[in-house]
Parts: sequence; C-alpha cells; structure tokens
Amino acid sequence: MTIKTIFLDRDGVINKEVSYLYKIKDFEFINGVFEACQYFKSLQYKIIIVTNQSGISRQLYTEKDYQTLTNWMIGKFNENYINILDVLHCPHGPDSNCSCRKPKSGMFLDAQIKYNIDMKNSWMIGDSEVDITAANNAGISETILVKSGHKIDDNNSNAKYILKSILESSQIIS
Repeated sequence: MTIKTIFLDRDGVINKEVSYLYKIKDFEFINGVFEACQYFKSLQYKIIIVTNQSGISRQLYTEKDYQTLTNWMIGKFNENYINILDVLHCPHGPDSNCSCRKPKSGMFLDAQIKYNIDMKNSWMIGDSEVDITAANNAGISETILVKSGHKIDDNNSNAKYILKSILESSQIIS
C-alpha cells in the first residue's frame, strides 16, 4: 500500500532562515508550523523533511552537530503530537556530483523507495526554486513555495502555489 507524503524543506519552511544553522539556540520555529503539520496529519499525510546541509562539507559544523539539532527538532515535533517519518539530508557542497543535493531529486527518490510513497498524491513545501525543481523531477507536481525563507520571484517560479508561510498551506491542501 502506498502512502501520501508532505515533503518539507527545513530552513525557511520549518524554522527561520539562518545561514549554516547548527546550534539549538539559533533555531526558531516559524509561526504556525506545528498547526500546519497537525492539519497534514489529520488528512493522513506522512511528513518527511528533505534538506541540503552543505555546512557539513564546508566544515562549518559536523554531522554530529547536525544530528544533535535534528534530534532536538524532532523532539519538539513529538511534543506537539506530530510524527516526522524521516529527515533526509544532503551533506554535500554545491559543486558535488552527488544525486542527493537539491535541485537533484535523490532524497525524494530514496524516500519513495524506502516508504512506498505515492508521488502523484504527495506535496512539496519549500522556500526556494531548487526545492520545487527537485520535487518536480521526482514526480511531485503539487508544490508550494513559501515566502518565509529565501527571496522569491513570483513571476519565474515553477511552483503551483506561492504562499506567505506554511500555515497558509492548509487553505490549499485537502
């Protein structure tokens, strides 16, 4: 049996954008993220986070630093009765030839195989065009770009919807 999934980028969607975020003290959840995820849960969506983390390859922080922050973040979701099915990350830099760094779709395709995801009935919520491109290349056409992270050019986006933040996604996803 396949599952439907909401894929979320981390920085700019779940938390406020901070360059090379790896310290808990610098992590600030975006207003409404827990409410939005509880709504997704009520619709029987699973939630998977897909995030580029080039700070690891740039040696600005370690894999252990990243995992510590991720475990803390998942704990906060759990406290709000939200299960995060998985958190996938690409530790490589922009010049890497990996298949996982967005805009490539490796993280999505790995999740699809691992969890038997129905990509046609899944969504991607990101804050950058690379999120949308990666999702589209993985067979996800339902995409939302939020303005709570990177600057967005509304006229040159391939996103199906452009919203102020993840909280507004409950008006679109049903």
